[in-house]
Amino acid sequence: MPAATPAIRYVRTQWLEIAYEESGRPDGEVIILLHGFPYAPRCFDEVVPPLATAGYRVIVPYLRGYGGTRFLSSHTMRSGQQAAVGQDVIDLMDALGIQQAALMGFDWGGRAACIAAALWPARVRCLVTALGYVIQDIAAASAPQSPAAEHRLWYQYYFHSPRGRAGLTANRAEIGKFLWRLWSPSWHFTDATYEATAAAFVNPDFVDVVVHSYRHRFGYEPGDPTYEALERALARQPVINVPTIALCGGDEGIFPPPATAADCDKFTSRYDYRVLPGIGHNIPQEAPAATVAALFDLLQ
Repeated sequence: MPAATPAIRYVRTQWLEIAYEESGRPDGEVIILLHGFPYAPRCFDEVVPPLATAGYRVIVPYLRGYGGTRFLSSHTMRSGQQAAVGQDVIDLMDALGIQQAALMGFDWGGRAACIAAALWPARVRCLVTALGYVIQDIAAASAPQSPAAEHRLWYQYYFHSPRGRAGLTANRAEIGKFLWRLWSPSWHFTDATYEATAAAFVNPDFVDVVVHSYRHRFGYEPGDPTYEALERALARQPVINVPTIALCGGDEGIFPPPATAADCDKFTSRYDYRVLPGIGHNIPQEAPAATVAALFDLLQ
């Protein structure tokens, strides 16, 4: 029988009231699990229990624009840029009095975790990231890719247009489910499984944050000036100097992984690259045992 979902807690940072779930020992070593688009903390439901049972303090936040996470001011830009989601991780840790944590993330959450590890290495004990080094190189984003790669990014180009914004506003649940099927073609999830996650998309800032994320990463929309210095640092494509394991789905539907790592030069500490056969984009929900094993390998 699955474990009960933890109660949602809230903490305030300078810009957000962040909703999060917490499990395990309050005094345990901290692990933060970070979801992406279009996902939510429910993707970690089978990852959290073994970590909590092992004595860790496990924190699973809702990213900006998801679930109960809210902006404190109506005047704050609803930014989804990479620097913002990376800074949110550090701000969450500061608000909770956490000096150091192990991070695991995929999709947007993987990028946030990579950013935290690259720019604040003393705060990150170790890192498990889907697809390896995923910090965006915005200056190079306009370079065309192969037709097959461009085809897989259709949803990003869709969100660049007013039609795409309107479509996401009207059909956020349907778009999310369609993307799940495309990105995880071998995973046969139920409607109930998807709906448990899609409930987090009913957030007043969801559309604005998502659309800004996909426009900003191509240089088509300016970022929040608050994060300008961080974006300059990320433009230099900083290396990651914390022990890292990259998990890649062998059936990944957006970015099919190479058989061996192509980004080893971006990691200056331990770096393991693992391809998971039969697994798609949603690694923690499709392969919870492999996700837990990677964290234990680094922590123990």
